[in-house]
Amino acid sequence: MFREMRRKDRAMVEEETKMLLETAQVGILSTVSTDNTPYGVPMNFVYTNEVIYLHCALEGQRLDNIVNNDSICFTVVDAVELMPAAFATKYKSAVIFGKIIVVEDIEEKRKGLIDIVKKYSPDFYEAGLQYIDKAFEKIKVLKIEVSKMTGKARL
Repeated sequence: MFREMRRKDRAMVEEETKMLLETAQVGILSTVSTDNTPYGVPMNFVYTNEVIYLHCALEGQRLDNIVNNDSICFTVVDAVELMPAAFATKYKSAVIFGKIIVVEDIEEKRKGLIDIVKKYSPDFYEAGLQYIDKAFEKIKVLKIEVSKMTGKARL
């Protein structure tokens, strides 16, 4: 199923890939619908304890898709710098394959949301906790269990 990376000279070691996942701001969650139509959507996320947490509304295309097929691909690109004269681009990227679930456990859901607040709004932690409390029933938390991770960079 997985091909070897063609440009092995650009492969990042696992720790570099994990660091990218900890610092990147946006990732693309890719799912497949029941008619095999691919669907990719940019999302905020947090990588913690070897899993990725995301949040979303209570309904939508991504949720419809994962009910029928929980296999996903999640892609992150960061540190992008165009090099027009060289017809090239500097970048760091990670591609994640795994399974995605809707978090049903209340404590894990809260922890995922708190970790998202810590990443995106660290200076507003207390306000973030209040926001979580007010919006808790209107938010789904998704968890990606990583089965394969690759990182690649051109610096």
